Amino acid sequence: MSTEDAPRGTTRTETVPTDAGDARVTWYEGADPWAVLALGHGAGGGIGARDLAALAAALPGGGVSVALVEQPWRVAGKKVAPAPKTLDTGWRGLWPALARPGLPVVAGGRSAGARVACRTGRELGADAVLALSFPLHPPGRPERSRAGELLGTGLPTLVVQGGNDPFGRPAEFPDGPHRLLEIPYGDHGFALPRKAPLDQEEAMGLLVTGITEWISARR
Repeated sequence: MSTEDAPRGTTRTETVPTDAGDARVTWYEGADPWAVLALGHGAGGGIGARDLAALAAALPGGGVSVALVEQPWRVAGKKVAPAPKTLDTGWRGLWPALARPGLPVVAGGRSAGARVACRTGRELGADAVLALSFPLHPPGRPERSRAGELLGTGLPTLVVQGGNDPFGRPAEFPDGPHRLLEIPYGDHGFALPRKAPLDQEEAMGLLVTGITEWISARR
């Protein structure tokens, strides 16, 4: 699956107005959902990223509805993401559209989207936080750590990180209350080098299985 291939089985897409502009939510839902996983994209890509697409394809069959969220700047066709404060404003504005009566919502995202979920999850009433490819620091700048955002979620948090992610390899992450799932050899987009002893499909299988087990344990 390419990084911009959308998963099949879209049930519906809705536009949600926020104070940062219109956001867009694409829903993937099973027959009898018991939880919602809301996922934002990164600063350099959209909801077709391989990890987001894999989760949207796999989780609804187990009762977890997946909402792939496009931030207002992306919906507006802009090429550069705005400041974190504006990203948070957009996420807060669309959050009511993600809530379903009686269903816990796991706030998540990849890269910049993971940071948004970490910063806002507790105040919005999320049940937990899923951080995909959390950008612990800019590449080559470990002194500019963003660990405080991760350690300050105040919620059960799972970090899924590529073993070769230049934004923070698993061994660089501080100890804390979060759990960490490593995808061996993966880069920031969970792409693997050709000589890796596992292929891309196996890597996404590890990611989907680990996240499914983590979310299911919260049932």
